[in-house]
Amino acid sequence: MNDRDFVNDMLTTEKYITDSYSTALNEASNQAIYQDILTIFQESQDSQRNLYNLMFKNGWYSMEAADQQKIQQAYQQFSGYMNQLPLQ
Repeated sequence: MNDRDFVNDMLTTEKYITDSYSTALNEASNQAIYQDILTIFQESQDSQRNLYNLMFKNGWYSMEAADQQKIQQAYQQFSGYMNQLPLQ
């Protein structure tokens, strides 16, 4: 495995871990446990972000610019959904 593969594997693992911590946060019935898990979740989330930034910096994770027309279509679609929600 090369460096890119190792970092990609770590990033994938951190994504999985943060998903699991998110579920644990939703189901925590004790405030002290919730706070402990939240602290660990935030550390894991920071690690995930740092790994993403490392991959992006090295050109291993790239983004492509979105087409303006597609952005406008998505905006109109989700604005329509919002208008369907009942006002409270």
